[in-house]
Amino acid sequence: KDTPIMSIQVGMKASRTKTITDGDIRAFAEASGDQNPIHLDDTYAATTRFGRRIAHGILTGSLVSAVLGNDLPGLGTIYLSQTFQFKAPVYIGDTLTATVEVIAYREDKRIATLKTTCTNQEGALVLDGEASVIAPKA
Repeated sequence: KDTPIMSIQVGMKASRTKTITDGDIRAFAEASGDQNPIHLDDTYAATTRFGRRIAHGILTGSLVSAVLGNDLPGLGTIYLSQTFQFKAPVYIGDTLTATVEVIAYREDKRIATLKTTCTNQEGALVLDGEASVIAPKA
C-alpha cells in the first residue's frame, strides 16, 4: 500500500551542520575536476585576497543538496533548479549550517520552492539562494 505524501507547508525548515576539512576540499576537487590552486595550494592561496585556501563554492552549495535530498522534502526529492550567491569565503575548519525553508508549495505538481542558506560558526551568511524541487510522493 502507498505511504501518504509528507504534508509540506510554507515555513517548514530543516538544517544540517558540517565542518569543512582539507580532505573534503581535496575530494571535491578530485570529483569535480576543479583544481583551482586557491582551493589546493597554500602558497598560491596566501597571495590572494583571502590570504589562505578556501572551499569551492559548489562544495558549500552541495550541503544544501544534502538537506533537500535527506531531510526536506527528503528522500526521492528531484532538483529542478538552484541559484546561489556566494557571500563570504569558507575556510578549512569552518563549521557550516545549511538551512532550507519552504517559501512556496504547489501541491498539485508537488513543486516546492525553498530559500537556501549556509552560515558559518560565527553566524555569518556565506551562501544565499533559492531552490525548486519536486517533492517525493512518499
